[in-house]
Amino acid sequence: MSKSHLFYQSDTKRPVLAEARGIYMWDVDGRRYIDGSSGAMVSNIGHSNPRVLDAMRRQMEKSTFGYRLHFETEPGEHLAAKVAALSPEGMEKVFFVSGGSEAVESAIKLARQYAVTTGQGSRWKVISRAPSYHGSTLGALALTGYDPLTRPFEPMMRAMPKVPAPRAYLDGLDIDDPATGAHYAAMLEAKIVEEGPESVLAFIHEPVGGASTGALVPPAGYMQAVREICDRHGVLLIHDEVMSGGGRTGLFLGADHWGVAPDIIAISKGFGAGYAPLGAMIAHDRLVEPVLKGGGFMHGHTYAGNPLACAAGLAVLEEIEAGDMMENATTVGGLLKARLGDLMQRFDFIGDVRGKGLLLAFEFVSDRRTMAPLPKALNAHHHFVELAYAEGLIVYSRRTRNGLEGDHFLVCPPMITTGEQVEEIVALLTRALNRFEEKVLPALPRSA
Repeated sequence: MSKSHLFYQSDTKRPVLAEARGIYMWDVDGRRYIDGSSGAMVSNIGHSNPRVLDAMRRQMEKSTFGYRLHFETEPGEHLAAKVAALSPEGMEKVFFVSGGSEAVESAIKLARQYAVTTGQGSRWKVISRAPSYHGSTLGALALTGYDPLTRPFEPMMRAMPKVPAPRAYLDGLDIDDPATGAHYAAMLEAKIVEEGPESVLAFIHEPVGGASTGALVPPAGYMQAVREICDRHGVLLIHDEVMSGGGRTGLFLGADHWGVAPDIIAISKGFGAGYAPLGAMIAHDRLVEPVLKGGGFMHGHTYAGNPLACAAGLAVLEEIEAGDMMENATTVGGLLKARLGDLMQRFDFIGDVRGKGLLLAFEFVSDRRTMAPLPKALNAHHHFVELAYAEGLIVYSRRTRNGLEGDHFLVCPPMITTGEQVEEIVALLTRALNRFEEKVLPALPRSA
């Protein structure tokens, strides 16, 4: 191929993709890869599903675009009805977008417009967690607690208050003890009081952690306590389900595991499953109606409700239901998590395995007793991803401790993954871990 004019996040070169089917991908040289992270936790139903492709072809023959101010579309209406039926009671309003950052931006702007419309204009602060990741646009980035991504842009945005994420495994606390959940939830209440409840608009968090915390599962009682605290102070609760939504954790929404309903939901990634850019904000009727009556929602994106994207999204949800993929995510996810636990027993530099369904991660440490991270200069997160890629396995890495250190790896294959394919994934992981132990760990400083 001639010189590329594309650029993304780095100058790392990758092979050219030729085709993708199921959980496998091939480059133009015929080399096969297992998509062990579903891209960026996107390809929930696998690649090239024929029924989704057929639904998209049928829609392309009718229309590929209809601007939301000029037309309603049948795919948009049908998908919105389907999403509302899968959402908590009362969350009947759906606003389509093209991605996760747009979904989060929409959520905080709806929350603010609701406050202004209902005479609560003093509320504007959105509390989030550290570490966290909520998107790359400036509004979503202001909610993000991930130093390398936020620091360059701090002069351009108004950073929002943060509370610690409930990382019980790092703090030496029992995740199954309700006192642990109460401990972390109390930090939210303290922050609301510190900021002044009359100034706090919302609290946003991921029910099951994504890239910044590596499939972090909240401790017992945390989700319920957060809901109660928000209600007590008149603070809206926003669930960022961009990564955990769409069935990946075994239920349609990650928060469904705890029976907790927020006021607003942001969803994307696996919602469209990579077939078309698609996301949504889902909101309670009581928020939307005053805003619409008060002059309308002052927000929008050109491709919101695109009929082709909505046709794809509807077909994706139908495939998830027809194929019992959420049940498979629970069953196969349990198997994969157990096998990751086996690897933790074998490799003492794996300090934690966590997650729900097929949203799973493991984390490297230098000392399991103290949970001290590997030295950041080792760049373990980069090296291991490359070693796995060389074996033909794609995994996704980030740094757990505000993006500065603490290497974790998301292992999140599509929801169609079988038990046999789990063994393929684990075999490739084992080979990569062996190579990491042999080639990378010896470079550790003597004092580490």
